[in-house]
Amino acid sequence: MPSTDPLPLPTPARRRRRFAGPAPEQAGFGARFTAAAALGSVLNPINSSIIAIALVSIGRAFGVDAGATTWLVSALYLATAIGQPTAGRLADLFGPRRVYLAGMALVALGGLIGFMGTSIGMLVVARVVLGLGTSAAYPAAMTMVRRQSERLARPAPGRVLNALAVAGQTTMAIGPPLGGLLIAVGGWRSMFLINIPLAAIAAGFAVCWLPADERRRRTGSAARELDPPGLLLFAATLTSVLLFLMRPTASRWWLLALGLPAGLALARWELRAYSPFLDVRMVARNGALTRTYLRQAVAMASTYCFIYGWTMWLEQSTGRSASTAGLLMTPSFVVAAGVSAVLTGPGLRTPLLAGAGVLTVGSATLLLLRADSPLWLLLVVSVVFGLQNGLANTANQRAMFRQAPAAATGTAAGLLRTFSYLGALASASLIGATFGPRATDAGLHHLAMILTVMSVVLVAATALDPALRAGRGVEGPGAGKPEAGKPRYARARRWAATRSRVAQRREQ
Repeated sequence: MPSTDPLPLPTPARRRRRFAGPAPEQAGFGARFTAAAALGSVLNPINSSIIAIALVSIGRAFGVDAGATTWLVSALYLATAIGQPTAGRLADLFGPRRVYLAGMALVALGGLIGFMGTSIGMLVVARVVLGLGTSAAYPAAMTMVRRQSERLARPAPGRVLNALAVAGQTTMAIGPPLGGLLIAVGGWRSMFLINIPLAAIAAGFAVCWLPADERRRRTGSAARELDPPGLLLFAATLTSVLLFLMRPTASRWWLLALGLPAGLALARWELRAYSPFLDVRMVARNGALTRTYLRQAVAMASTYCFIYGWTMWLEQSTGRSASTAGLLMTPSFVVAAGVSAVLTGPGLRTPLLAGAGVLTVGSATLLLLRADSPLWLLLVVSVVFGLQNGLANTANQRAMFRQAPAAATGTAAGLLRTFSYLGALASASLIGATFGPRATDAGLHHLAMILTVMSVVLVAATALDPALRAGRGVEGPGAGKPEAGKPRYARARRWAATRSRVAQRREQ
């Protein structure tokens, strides 16, 4: 006879299991795991591009000029450039799923602050919070992929890494039209409000489809492992450099003068830190990873020179409307996403060389453009730059994943995005220096010559890279080996030995 006793009330342990997600073996690298890991990564490129369409409306609403509204763009760039490696470090130490969910909570908070904003300053704060929140998704996702690979004892499929690359490239194109639609429906405030449901959906997918973080042994206190002094010095150094790159004029050289001592202090501190936020020795020793960062910076500088400089030239020199210029950019984004989706195989040298070679061709093709150039030539240029963007972005991401130490995957992924933003800001400087007050044919050709030289250097550097040549040494020193928490320097070793003796005495 079936029992009529009431069902037991859920215990705290059962409630915790309810939100633990699937077992690692059950999740595998299936479609649900991939979708949940990639979904949060779309929020950063959407928020980066969606604001462009609303700057005029926001300035009009608060009675401020373009200089004030530009801070809505700069604030998110600054927060993201610093937040990506910071979130990656937190994911390495405390678990990527926790950091991912915390990031989505910040995204929802930033959207709420922006929606309720009563001043331009409040909107800048909202953009900073959004930048920090959206920064968590990509490095946390890369760490989750690494952890899942370790749990299942098999390499991560290329399609999973490709999905993360595609998520960023496709949604960058979605931002402006989505912003226009939201403004038409609910005004500029709706562009902040949309972050709340998007963050809720991403968090729901993460809770349901991503395995819970496993317990990881720590060798010291959380504050000691996080290295707050190193984090603050890194933020000070990067902020000085980024603020200068945003507007590189002679009157702002003092920013670099502040950044130099901060950078030297950072290197000195991290060489002695017990658990360094930025492992200077690892970066210096792992030349393959360092060269990957530099390749990404050069590739992104060229890409953003094309995205912003070419579209500016289309509007100001050829007389096309902003909507037409946007349509001419569409093939570039479509091709980049398509290449990222289909690029498979373990090799890195071939796609990296191909990307650098295609970039050289695209940069040289810009020299052929005139105000009366035919439409087919403009479409060819768009496709060529999309091809190089897909090749370079996906291959550099894979290279980073292979070359970074396993225990520092999140930090390494965040730094890859930081170098991407450095390239983006450097592109703004190049466009300003070559175009001047107006984008003319001569200015475009001047920019094209600089990009051609950069791409030729990139081809040579990629071809001569010893870590890529003939497929040897693809993985950098320590790649795939857990190094975090392992004391490597004299003071750290003494501290670990002392703690070990104390633990042994307590056991006795």
